[in-house]
Parts: sequence; C-alpha cells; structure tokens
Amino acid sequence: MWNPVAYAWTAWRMARAIRDPEELQDVLGLAPVLAPPTAMRRLVERLMRHASAAQAFIERPRVGLLHLAALRALPEHTLGRAFADHLEANRVDPHALPSLEAHTDEEYVRAHLLESHDVWHVLTGFPTSVAGELGLQAFSLAQVGSPFALGVLAGGLTNTLLYAFSQREERMRAIVRGWLLGQRARLLFGAPWRQMWESPLTEVRQRYGLDLAAVDAVLDDPMRPAMEARNPGSASAPQSC
Repeated sequence: MWNPVAYAWTAWRMARAIRDPEELQDVLGLAPVLAPPTAMRRLVERLMRHASAAQAFIERPRVGLLHLAALRALPEHTLGRAFADHLEANRVDPHALPSLEAHTDEEYVRAHLLESHDVWHVLTGFPTSVAGELGLQAFSLAQVGSPFALGVLAGGLTNTLLYAFSQREERMRAIVRGWLLGQRARLLFGAPWRQMWESPLTEVRQRYGLDLAAVDAVLDDPMRPAMEARNPGSASAPQSC
C-alpha cells in the first residue's frame, strides 16, 4: 500500500544524499528503495550462476569481528595489514562498521557486500573520496550488477551536474576505472577475506585478476586498445630505419 509519509521521507533522504554524497547514513538508508526485494531476488539468481558465488551462499563466509591490533601486527603488504592501514588512515572504527544479520540469501548479499566494502577499497586502490566511492560503485555494478550501486552512481552523477561540475573529469575517470576493473576481474563476491588476511596483497589481487596497472595504462592512453586491435602485433614489431 502506498504510504505518502514514507514516500516523502524517502524523497527527502534521496535529496539529502544527492546534495551531500558523503552522508553515509542517508546513502545506506536508500538501500531498500534502490534494491527492493524483487531486485535482490534477481540479483541472487544471477549470482547463483557462478560456481564460487553458489558455494558462498552455502558457506556464507563473513568478515566477522575485526581485531585491529592483530591486523596491524601482520607484515607489511599483506591484505590484513593494508586493511588495517586503510581503516586507520580514514579514522574508521572497526567496531562501528555495520554488521547485518543474514538469514536468507538476499540478506547475505546485503551483509557481505556491506562488510566487504572497505576490503574492496584496499584491493582496487580507490580512496574514500566521492570520486573513489563512485569508482567503487562502478566496480560493484560491473561485478555483481547491484541495483544499489547503479542508484548511487545515478545520484553521484546528479550531484556532479548540480553541485560539483568542476570535479566531472576526476569522477568520470574513477567510474570508468571501476567499471573496467570489475569487468576484467574474477568475481569477488563471497570471498573468505578472513582466510586471506595474512596473504600478500599483490597475491590476492592476482588471484582475482585485479590488474590495476593495466587498467590505469588504458586510462592514461585510451587510444592504445583501439590501435592494438587494428594492428595486432604492431607493438612488438621491429621498426625499420
């Protein structure tokens, strides 16, 4: 049944999120609207087509309670140490990170994506700026087809148009970078991050096909892929004098 009060509240919250995309609670509060139950069910069905995701729905790995001191004690360049450095650099209290219950597959998708958010920041190299968050949402959209991610991107682009047009290049570059990374990488959904804290960050990135340097090279020279497609092997062909 249509509830005008709830509709007005949602519209107000959406307007606030567009005006100030750094207001995390307003953005997260839109999740039920941007990703309603029917959309979440379709998302689960799409993810089930991937063997790794189907296994994750059975095992349901969670990040769980974070012990920052233990993560900080890990060797440099490990995933866990990089994650701890990320939390400290952004003044994030690990005990304040949201942890949702997950009794259904749809709830598990929400919970896992939410608690993996900062891990994905570390793996993709995106900062926590507005541009970085938009880039990460583009990555999420490419990876899992999240309607929430698409909604955040739409809001971010609206914010760019109305309030931050001077930041359009930085934000669009981040969005394109996130999309390319997400398209090229193996599926990260359902990854057992707790089992990988001690693994080297470069090794984890390689495991999931996250080639940051290759994508950044494409963005720095956008004509390179087209030229190589038209002239295969030209890059390695010897030049004649």
